[in-house]
Amino acid sequence: MVRMFKYDKAYALAMKQLTAIIQKDENMFVARCAEIGTVSQGRTVKQALKNLKEATELYLEEKPIKGISKPIFATFEVVESVRT
Repeated sequence: MVRMFKYDKAYALAMKQLTAIIQKDENMFVARCAEIGTVSQGRTVKQALKNLKEATELYLEEKPIKGISKPIFATFEVVESVRT
């Protein structure tokens, strides 16, 4: 989903909907943008997502992208060795 906003005569801002993958890592939550690859963290899920949004916006200011492909999510199984 892309929404365009008129910013001024020289620039237009586009809102892009991106995917965040958030995992608990010890006492922090780590958030990663699946499409861009940016990563951030926070003490709560909300804070991790807010920090990821800021990191991604800063990244896109320097490296704008023209097209974003949506990630494909799949599950798979692995054999885990258990020591006895």
